[in-house]
Amino acid sequence: MTDSSCASSLIIGGAASSPRAPLPTLPPLALYIHIPWCVRKCPYCDFNSHTASPVLPEQEYVDAMLADLDQDLHAVYGRELSSIFFGGGTPSLFSAQALGRLLEGVKQRIPFADDIEITLEANPGTFEQEKFVAYRKLGINRLSIGIQSFQQEKLKALGRIHNGDEAVRAAGMARQAGFDNFNLDLMHGLPDQSLDDALSDLRQAIALKPTHISWYQLTLEPNTVFWNQPPVLPEDDTLWDIQEAGQALLAEHGYAQYEVSAYAQPGRPARHNLNYWSFGDFIGIGAGAHGKLSHPDGRIVRTWKTRLPKDYLNPAKSFQAGEKALTNDEMPFEFLMNALRLTAGVESRLYPERTGLPLESLDEHRREAEQSGLLQVEPSRLAATERGQLFLNDLLQKFLS
Repeated sequence: MTDSSCASSLIIGGAASSPRAPLPTLPPLALYIHIPWCVRKCPYCDFNSHTASPVLPEQEYVDAMLADLDQDLHAVYGRELSSIFFGGGTPSLFSAQALGRLLEGVKQRIPFADDIEITLEANPGTFEQEKFVAYRKLGINRLSIGIQSFQQEKLKALGRIHNGDEAVRAAGMARQAGFDNFNLDLMHGLPDQSLDDALSDLRQAIALKPTHISWYQLTLEPNTVFWNQPPVLPEDDTLWDIQEAGQALLAEHGYAQYEVSAYAQPGRPARHNLNYWSFGDFIGIGAGAHGKLSHPDGRIVRTWKTRLPKDYLNPAKSFQAGEKALTNDEMPFEFLMNALRLTAGVESRLYPERTGLPLESLDEHRREAEQSGLLQVEPSRLAATERGQLFLNDLLQKFLS
């Protein structure tokens, strides 16, 4: 899940004096459900995930998440869910019975849109075909399968528990279970990876005919094993060659890049993630989940939940660990750090609609970004140029005081 709460302390020039208007319409509403357990934590992972015990507290955790959701309902009364995303951790460790009870409980509290997208993250080494069939019968209609690589030595280096054959079978098993919409998650820039290695992984993924491929570079994040014991990663020239050749290969097979690391067949971008990137609203339930909710009076509030599962399950502790109302100064960066990840950007009108601030409040910094060749000169859109996509941090810096 995309999380931009880290930007909340940044000060944006030019917006403090702009009055914030009531929001004319509220954005689409999504639900993120965090299930924090994994069979084993990967050395590159900085998500809120924890090694699972032999028996997971499914019933207690579902009860806690529904109680957590109850505390957020007052802020979303009268709205419907456009998407749901089960992330982790490894959500497919939970039984279909537990996920079914959770979905039924959610639906009793918040109505579902007729065309709701419901995504479940899964790893090839943790599922069975019977389980996938049961998930599909629950109404889950999209899978995101964490492949990362098809090559055994690369999987071992990444600490993954599945093998290449299981990764190949995963797509077929998903399709047999009735999923006609699924994503394959793939990394590049892996330890000692060559251009040929990276393209081999990508060709194998394309051959499995997913509707969506998330293809992104391995980065070393603080508080991970790799951060403290860094592996040998490819040189910058090799990384650039991989990026260029991989994007060309994906485009050749009909996968259009619509976000920094997201490629989709026509009509198949991830609606849940598009909602994040276009500054939509989302409730977050589960240990460590984040949320962002807009209010008709113009207030926009980010929330985050208790991280440790034992604390989240403790009835003496609060589900919510904190909240922050975004100020006018913070709003431009909060909006743009998401919207400018999209290759096509967003329509300019979305800025006042989603923030309550006038579009003119961006003018000074927008002109500077356009003159630097980082932002497209297009009044009706806020979109990075190709150069701006490559140097997104430099582009966003233009909107900092």
